[in-house]
Amino acid sequence: MAKIGIRETDLYLPVKRVLEGQGYTVKGEVGSADVVAMREGEDPVIVELKAGFSLSLFHQAIQRQAISNAVYVAVPHGSGRAWLKALVDNRKLCRRLGLGLITVRLADGFVELHCDPEPYKPRQSKQRKARLLREFARLVGDPNSGGMTRRNLVTAYRQEALVCLRLLGELGPTKASKVAADSRIAHARRLMADNHYGWFERVETGIYALSPKGAKAIDEYATEIAKLAAAMSKQSENPS
Repeated sequence: MAKIGIRETDLYLPVKRVLEGQGYTVKGEVGSADVVAMREGEDPVIVELKAGFSLSLFHQAIQRQAISNAVYVAVPHGSGRAWLKALVDNRKLCRRLGLGLITVRLADGFVELHCDPEPYKPRQSKQRKARLLREFARLVGDPNSGGMTRRNLVTAYRQEALVCLRLLGELGPTKASKVAADSRIAHARRLMADNHYGWFERVETGIYALSPKGAKAIDEYATEIAKLAAAMSKQSENPS
């Protein structure tokens, strides 16, 4: 978001001085580009100036990549946690788009280079991928609409807790091993022992029952439990 009172022209002279210090000849507003820097035998360096991060800034920078591979975006350096997070997120975006990123501290004209334009080489996280695939496999049915808020999200862990809740509601105090066998949740004992939702209590060694909160949850989540039971039944009928 652009800051009120800051103009794109405030960034020009600090950026121009840095580029000239590196041996470039620099001119502003050449064609459609905010800043163009030339050095003999090299592609032009193009810098798009904006008073803050915005979608239009990245749209313009991407268009300039049709002219040169050396395209930078430059914004004023801000302060505070929100701005630092924006800087981190937009630096990642620049790297993915093959853009360079510059910030200018307007108080003293200090110019900081955060990344240079270079081809993006994605690095996948095997751990994150494995977690995603595990969650996909564990989820019964499709309980969530894409785009919904995390607050109301139904996770595989929540579904498993509801299955244990339903079983204990039907059976009363039960050995954890039986809950695991009947629910087909191998880690049912740990789930009930962790008691994330406060639904369970251990009444004897290895035996669990519903807590007072769990007893209430049977009614509170009756609709969700019924939907889960139906999805599980359908899934067992069509295991593929």
